[in-house]
Order: sequence, then structure tokens, then C-alpha cells
Amino acid sequence: GGITQAFGTGGRDLSQDVNGITTRQGMDLLNRDPNTKVIVLVSKPPSPKVAQELIWASRSLSKPVVVDFIGYSTSSHIVDNVYFGTTFDETARLAIQFAEGPDSIEKVDEIDTSRFISSQRYLRGLFSGGTLAYETLLILSEYIPAVFSNVPLDKKFRLVDSLTSQENTVVDLGEDEFTVGRLHPMMDNDLRIRRLQKEAEDPEVAIILLDVVLGYGAHPNPASELAPAIAQALAKAEREGRYIEFVSVVSGTDEDPQDMNEQMHTLESVGVHVETSNDTAARYVGRAIQSLNPELVHADINIYKSVRLDMLNQPLAAINVGLESFTESLQDQGANVTHVDWRPPAGGNEKLMSILERMKG
Repeated sequence: GGITQAFGTGGRDLSQDVNGITTRQGMDLLNRDPNTKVIVLVSKPPSPKVAQELIWASRSLSKPVVVDFIGYSTSSHIVDNVYFGTTFDETARLAIQFAEGPDSIEKVDEIDTSRFISSQRYLRGLFSGGTLAYETLLILSEYIPAVFSNVPLDKKFRLVDSLTSQENTVVDLGEDEFTVGRLHPMMDNDLRIRRLQKEAEDPEVAIILLDVVLGYGAHPNPASELAPAIAQALAKAEREGRYIEFVSVVSGTDEDPQDMNEQMHTLESVGVHVETSNDTAARYVGRAIQSLNPELVHADINIYKSVRLDMLNQPLAAINVGLESFTESLQDQGANVTHVDWRPPAGGNEKLMSILERMKG
């Protein structure tokens, strides 16, 4: 497939002490290089903090980034423009695939955040399906550091009161605490409608995310009840000078008794952004919350001095210390090299080196 430039930083660059200085500079340089179509990061596992920051920084770049931090655990193979490979071969295949052209890269929808007022910053997710709620929490963890819930991934983000949301919140309304004495929310929309109306009145809420689960044993026409409630909440917010984005994932098939297309049409007719993929819906709102809270994207690719782009086209000059074969290799490539004939003390003999150390002491 060919390469434009390859930068070897050494593993220590990705330690927490060094914080990826050279890696960040290299990523920034390649992002500005018009000849580079895809950026590839390959390393043994970096410091977890540095790895997370480099992945967040990669998402701010204008090009696809393929990452192979060998053994690094991630909950997804794709996060926006960042693609994770697990082996060298897979990483190479992905890089060549994306270099073939922009059509091979999945496009993502963006929310126009200019419609929100300054106080609106948060997401509220109201789910009837526990599995979809859990998956949403997992996906959102790649975008939002703290998501509160009655079923949190991390216990420190458990809601003090499941009836009261805080900051970014995802609630599983199908948990036992909500279903004692009433039907499950897949069959009865009453509890969720009252909760979404409450959330829509919060001046800090920007987005409300819902699931609509179809199939036998579910409500025969959930959109017929949810849509009017959403329309009412939107109208009230508009009168108060606010805009709320309602997003719904409709989970079902065209053979379900509720008529999936009709359910989607009913929701869309009142202004709901509808997806059939929970992954797509969660990432859509995750990017929006990041846009509304720029401080969440804490990793800046340009925290160190940028390297001039024209350096890539300059003749290579090097100072080589120690191993003379490196000098010969550079000379064979036409580089201007100054060789420093350095050798370890006592020629590397450990016994003599220890004697010298004692003499210095």
C-alpha cells in the first residue's frame, strides 16, 4: 500500500512520565501532511492514561486513525474516525482499506448544537430494555467520563435516588424498583412518559434518548402514546425558549405486529431523530454531549510545539552515537551523518564498570 512517513518514538515515549510527546507531534504532523490519507499507531500497551488521551486526541483529527496498542482492551472496534486492530495484519488491512478512498469510511451524523441555549448540557436516557441501557452506558463511556444510572458500570456513578437524574443520566426503567405493582415499561408507557416530561422541564437537559422495543409481548402501539407526549414536551420547551433533541432507537423487525415503519414514521412526524441501531443512536448523542461540553475532550493533540510541515521534505541529517552500522545505513540513503564514536565505560565489562563506580565514589 505504501507509506508517506514512519516515525519510531520508542516505547518510553508512551509512558506517563513522557506523556507521548513525540507521538502527539507525529500525529499532528501527519494530520497536516496532504500526502497522508490514514494515520496508523502501533505500539505495545502504553500507559493507560496516555493510551486514552491519544485515542481521544485521534478523534479530533481530520483523517482515519487505525490503532493497534497490542493487548489494549476496548469495548468497540470503531469510535468515530478511530478504528482498532488487534494484530499487525488486521491493522495493515484496515489502513489500506481506508487509504483507498473516503467512500470506505462510515459517515456520521452530527447534531446542530447551536439550537441549544447555554444552560443545556446534559443527556437523559430513559430505557425500557435493560440490555440496551447497559450497551448504551458502555458506548457512552467512550465519550462521556461520568454517566449516572440506577444500573451503572461503575458503582461511584450510582444515582442517589433513581427517581431523580443528575448531570448525564441513563435509567433502566425495567429494573425491579420501577416495576413493583405496575406493568413493565415495554408494555406500559405511563411511567416513562411522566419521567420524560419531568426531564424535558429541566433547563440543563439538551437531549432525551429513548428505546422503543417492538415484538410480541410489547405494547401494541408504543409510538401512539410516546409521540404526543414528546410533542407536548417540545412545545413547552419552545415556549420557554429552549430546544430539546429527542432521539429514539426503534428495536424490531418489519414482521413485528406493531409495524416497525409506522412506529418510526409516527415518532419522526413529531421531530424525533430515529435510529434502528442502538450503537448509532448512542454515538450520535455521545458526540453531541461532547460538543456541548468541550472540556470533556481533555486530550489536546497540540499541547506540544508543532513541527513544521516542510521538515518532511528536507534532506535528512543525523547525529549517530555509538553503533557505526547505523551511520553506514544512513549514508547509504544519502543522509548527512555525523558519527560519534562512543563506547560504554570499561568497554561494557561489568566487573570493571563496578570498580570504576566505586573509584568515583
